[in-house]
Amino acid sequence: MNPLETLDLALTELRKQQAIYQPTAFWSAASAEIAQELHLRGVENFRNIPIALGYFVPNFGPPASGLSQEQVALLTSTLLEHSPEEKKSQQVLKHLLSGKQHALSDYRVLLASDNQAQLPFLHHFNESVCGQPLEQFEFGSKRYSRSSLNYLLGLSFLKRHLGSEVPKTVLEIGGGFGTLGEIWASSGVPDWRYIGVDIPPTQFVADYYLKSVLGADQVTGFDELLNHRQINISDLKPASVLCSWQIEQLQGAVDLFVNFISFQEMEPDVVSNYLHHVDRLQARWVLLRNMREGKQKQRAGHVGVKTPIRSDDYLDMLPNYRLVERNVHPFGFETVDGFHSELQLFQRK
Repeated sequence: MNPLETLDLALTELRKQQAIYQPTAFWSAASAEIAQELHLRGVENFRNIPIALGYFVPNFGPPASGLSQEQVALLTSTLLEHSPEEKKSQQVLKHLLSGKQHALSDYRVLLASDNQAQLPFLHHFNESVCGQPLEQFEFGSKRYSRSSLNYLLGLSFLKRHLGSEVPKTVLEIGGGFGTLGEIWASSGVPDWRYIGVDIPPTQFVADYYLKSVLGADQVTGFDELLNHRQINISDLKPASVLCSWQIEQLQGAVDLFVNFISFQEMEPDVVSNYLHHVDRLQARWVLLRNMREGKQKQRAGHVGVKTPIRSDDYLDMLPNYRLVERNVHPFGFETVDGFHSELQLFQRK
């Protein structure tokens, strides 16, 4: 089957599902536009498609930095016009505006915090160039993006509490283009397994990415399990990418559940349903990174959610778990306008 035919199949199946597994307010219009752009530009270029950069391919530079490409060009040309001989000043500005300064700060936190003798081995990771990334930085002869550094910092935060325990099976909901699966595959964890669950078209991109990076024979796609009433985790290949509604068919247990920066884009009933299944699958650890204050509310001319989810809401949604730690500095991020991208770690009681 042509890859884009798989995308169309996933979108067709999505329309048959309950509303709770459909794109929510934040994603409804974007999902259709992303699917259209994938058809026009090709999935092999997904990491430089403009709308993808605003939704599931995070960057340090524009537009995520708060500056547009036009503003960056204006600042750069102004310095060049007024100080054409100031090469160091030009390098400093480029370092800042490109996002490299921010990326280097995250990389330094990773180096300082990660215990390299403890599994999972985060220092083995070297990001693929699959998807034609618009932004990728090299530190210590290895490639990183904002997506991979977000996860690596979160996993370093998790490792502080694991002791001798080594999670093997990881479940993720809303995992972007599959970065966590790529990290887990290189982590040195024996008998590792990664299961990513998402709505199409993001699910389709993650499937493409992980099959490209790990090999198609290492990844179970949603279409292979389309008519299964039950999906046994122990029968899956090392990596799997499933559609949102297929979480109901999953049977077995997972060691670690992860959600980074996507529960904040969903409505409370959707998140509560997903976390019900996380509990059902007996996840021992739950690692979340989402906005403490919640995503902005939907209003005229602005994409947002109907009901923001805030940090304490997860406590109510996870009654069988205890909060181990919350963290913004140094593992999360505080925006210049005072919002907090906060990590929360829960352990099963």
